Amino acid sequence: MNPTSHALARRRDRRVYLGGHPVLFGLLAASRGRPVRRIGGTLLVHGADAYREALTRLPLDRTAEGTTGAAARSALGGDGGVLFDQEGGGHRSDRRALAGGLGAAGVEELRARWQPLLARRLAPLARGAEVDLVELARELSGTVVCALLGSGADPCEVARAAAEAAAASVRSHLPGPRRPRAEAAAARAAGRLRDLLGRVREAGHTDGAPAAMVAVAAVNTTVAALPRAVAWCADAGLWDQAGDEALRAALAAELLRVTAASPLLPRAAAADGTVGGCPVRAGDRLLLVARHAADAHRRDPDARRPAEPALSRLVFGAGAHACPGARLASVQLADVLAALAPYRPVVTRARVDRGAALPGWRTLCVRAAS
Repeated sequence: MNPTSHALARRRDRRVYLGGHPVLFGLLAASRGRPVRRIGGTLLVHGADAYREALTRLPLDRTAEGTTGAAARSALGGDGGVLFDQEGGGHRSDRRALAGGLGAAGVEELRARWQPLLARRLAPLARGAEVDLVELARELSGTVVCALLGSGADPCEVARAAAEAAAASVRSHLPGPRRPRAEAAAARAAGRLRDLLGRVREAGHTDGAPAAMVAVAAVNTTVAALPRAVAWCADAGLWDQAGDEALRAALAAELLRVTAASPLLPRAAAADGTVGGCPVRAGDRLLLVARHAADAHRRDPDARRPAEPALSRLVFGAGAHACPGARLASVQLADVLAALAPYRPVVTRARVDRGAALPGWRTLCVRAAS
């Protein structure tokens, strides 16, 4: 592998951070020299051990303003019990309800839905045409959500509504002065998503799981992660690894590690404690930088010398609240890489999505290498 190819991949991927929130990510980059750094009432947590400690040992207030739980409630119009803000029995019950659809057997069933979609969506590459991987990721995520929830809604409509609900919620929760009409826009977006998912059928494998939150999480992480991972693979010249069945799963895990679809986890301390040796007071805000904890900023992806699983999995969180969709994300990306590898595509056009909830591309077009 040419080391300069990874430099190209990093330069391109950095654009999604600088395009959306340049000041915030500039601050995070400038402060990453220490595992934990305090700025007023906020702790910036970069180190892997401190990140894991914050998620597994420090009591957290999952409904506090500015946290993922608060943003999730806003994305669903203020409804409680949305998986991200739950504790105790309710949280365990909803995660068990998702386990059937997101476990090994459930993911295999979902593959039967997305593999024909990949063949259809990527067929233009054989004719020398471009394919927009953002549009592919949107339909793919919507198809998975509808299958998980037993919904008869249009997958692309569900994906667009989930993306709009998340983006509107994030805008209403950004630090600084209240943005006019931001909360009203978030409520309208949440209402549209709930209306679309009103056609969800009763299905044993999703009973109790908050359907709209499943849609918001699955769509936004897929649409953010998949095009970024493919762009990195193309720019760094990793198609040989993508085409190797023995290496493909490790490559998918490595690409998910370095792209870190949810690069920053905002949390709030519910009680006094310590993180990485730094005292924490109840009410302190914590910005848990997943991409730094997983060493995404320093260690290039390589399926032949992958990061240990305990490190790479940190992009999915840690402990009882780790993302239940980690297996789905890994298998899905591996299948996309397998479908693309014969074409060895190159990136032809890329445009940052400045309004998305997660750092990502608005357009990411590829064409088969000539």
